Amino acid sequence: MIINTGQRTDIPAFYAEWFANRIKEGTVCVRNPFNPAQVSRYRLDPTVVDVIGFCSKNPAPFFPYMDLIKDYGQYWFVTITSYGKDIEPGVPDKHKILEDFKELSRMVGIDRIGWRYDPILINDRYTVEYHLQAFERMAAELSGYTDTVVISFIDLYKKVKRNFPEIRSVSGEDQYFLGKEMIRIAASFGMVVKPCGEGSFLSEFGADCSGCMTIATYEKAIGKKLIVPNKKPARKECACYISGDIGAYDSCGHLCRYCYANNDTRAVKRNMKLHDPDSPFLIGNYREGDIINDVKMESYIEKQLSLF
Repeated sequence: MIINTGQRTDIPAFYAEWFANRIKEGTVCVRNPFNPAQVSRYRLDPTVVDVIGFCSKNPAPFFPYMDLIKDYGQYWFVTITSYGKDIEPGVPDKHKILEDFKELSRMVGIDRIGWRYDPILINDRYTVEYHLQAFERMAAELSGYTDTVVISFIDLYKKVKRNFPEIRSVSGEDQYFLGKEMIRIAASFGMVVKPCGEGSFLSEFGADCSGCMTIATYEKAIGKKLIVPNKKPARKECACYISGDIGAYDSCGHLCRYCYANNDTRAVKRNMKLHDPDSPFLIGNYREGDIINDVKMESYIEKQLSLF
């Protein structure tokens, strides 16, 4: 089984104590975002959870609890962009996150951590030239600490356009130029670029267009082959294998203007006030009328052979 923590919120940044408590107690409950009375209850046990996938803009709050997950397979994506508080108001200083990335890499190993520089948006401040200069500085800083960098270009979802009305799509010409140059820069620092949900148009320049949070990514992280059930991707352009997401929408305090997981800041503030580190739920607790479904869980690890 694969447990994902990062598609709906940033658990390491804002809910580290809660997740540590969930690991200690061995269970976590997740409300269906489209039918809140339906609750999925997962076991958190390394005999059935093969990998925990993290995606964070600030992993450091979970560092004191890393020993709790030492028996689990894990893969970390840490997002570090060049945007300021005008775009990412709740994200800590990027210089600190760069140092935290290196510390995390030393803890988990280079095969278990990747850098995300996404989403890429273009405006009068964040120009093509600005991105390339910032990307090169960051790549130089992270050289030797990861061999993977994920890029993507801003997607104009309805909620993104509502919360960020002046946003505009990145032109095809800029996508080609930025992608080609970022692939060149990344290679010079020992990294492969993996475009996220962008098709295969950058493969001709040396990008790995097979996806970012893929089964192959998890297999490399744990050094074992996984035999997984077929799942439909979240969107047709996406090759990520998303399974068992334990997060909740409208609960990420970074408040990034491009975020697709937060509907509005008022909902985020309400939900964060409802968070209880001792609850089995990320937001709130059990409610009258809840229908609890214990998820059938089993290890996906192939028993006969190891990949490496």
